[in-house]
Formats: sequence, C-alpha cells, structure tokens
Amino acid sequence: DVQLVESGGGSVQAGGALRLSCEASGNAASMRCMGWVRQAPGKEREGIASFYMIGGDTHYADSVKGRFFISRDNAKSTVNLRISGAKPADTGMYYCAATLEPLYCQDYVREGTYRRLEVWGQGTQVTVS
Repeated sequence: DVQLVESGGGSVQAGGALRLSCEASGNAASMRCMGWVRQAPGKEREGIASFYMIGGDTHYADSVKGRFFISRDNAKSTVNLRISGAKPADTGMYYCAATLEPLYCQDYVREGTYRRLEVWGQGTQVTVS
C-alpha cells in the first residue's frame, strides 16, 4: 500500500506564492507518476500537474502553465508544487494523487484522467483572495 499526505495549503493574496508538498510512504517506489488534482468549488476535479517518477518528465494544465512548478525531493519521496502568481481561480482543494501506470502521466492533465488514479491524499485547501 501507498499513503500520500499533503501539506502546505492555506490562504494567499492574489499574485502571491504558496508551496504544497506531498509525501509518499509505504511502497512508494511502486508509483510511476505523482501529481496534483484540483477541485474548485462547484466544479469537477482536474489534473493540473504531474511528475514522472522515473524520467522526471512534467506536464501542466494550460490554466497553470508558467505559474505552477512541480518538483521531486528524491530523499523524501516527496513531490512539491510551487504556486506563483496565484489567482482567485486557483482556489480549491488540492489533492495529491498517484498511479502505478506510467502511461497515465502524460494524460494526467487531460479531462477525466483523474478517475484512473489509484492513490489519493486527503487534500489540502488553497484559498486565493
């Protein structure tokens, strides 16, 4: 089993920055892709960023490209999400989600792919005002 625990959410003013972290435990080495799925109030979940754990490839949703940066801390099996230039539209619950299937990493930010992800954290709230 793999467990994911997010941290770092909170409130930030528009234009500000925030850093989210997701630490994997258990059989973390089995995960081929880790990333972040966001759910804005009243909206469907959307994949916004992914990190391929073997090759380091990253993918971003158009809505966050150029403002969000996903990275990995190898020593801690942790994936981080740096939010900069925050917008009110970035408000929502941010979930760390992972998959055993490497093919899903490229599709991670495509509509609906989030339903295929096997492992989820509990989520952390981000509010931009």
